[in-house]
Amino acid sequence: MRTICVFRDNQDYTRAVTDWLEDFYRRTGRHIETMNPDENTDFCTTYDIVEYPTIITLGNSGEVIAIWRGRNLPLINEVSYYTM
Repeated sequence: MRTICVFRDNQDYTRAVTDWLEDFYRRTGRHIETMNPDENTDFCTTYDIVEYPTIITLGNSGEVIAIWRGRNLPLINEVSYYTM
């Protein structure tokens, strides 16, 4: 599985997202891949990502396993289940 956080830098939510990602790493010891939607428009179009930040977990064949959208970031426990 692959978990990706899609967000833009220099937005009003960027600090909350980077803090959440750092806290996620401190608690779990695992990193979440980050992606800029402006540099990866094909990826965002394929998975219909139009709201930022979005955290998406993909299966081995590219299917969507879980997705969280918007400024209300999920609990770390919710996402860590998919990053094992």
